[in-house]
Amino acid sequence: MPKAIWNDEVIAESDDTVVVEGNYYFPRASLREDLLVPSETHTVCPWKGKASYYTLSSNGQTAQDAVWFYPEPKPDAKAVRDRVAFRKDVRVEV
Repeated sequence: MPKAIWNDEVIAESDDTVVVEGNYYFPRASLREDLLVPSETHTVCPWKGKASYYTLSSNGQTAQDAVWFYPEPKPDAKAVRDRVAFRKDVRVEV
């Protein structure tokens, strides 16, 4: 089962992931909420839409904008709806 690991902690785990552009998208419900800090960062993907971010925080460590998601993905990106993906700070094991 794919796992997302950061700071030696499993932060998401699910056998229901999708891979888009080489990134594993985990169901939002599989993500540990206790590690998330909302971020003001937003980016735009031409075909997926506007992305929002979370910073991870645990045991005095932070990973700025390490988690991203598309609150309202464009129609062609419906596979990422209600899912999150991770930057390089987070290791995904499959």
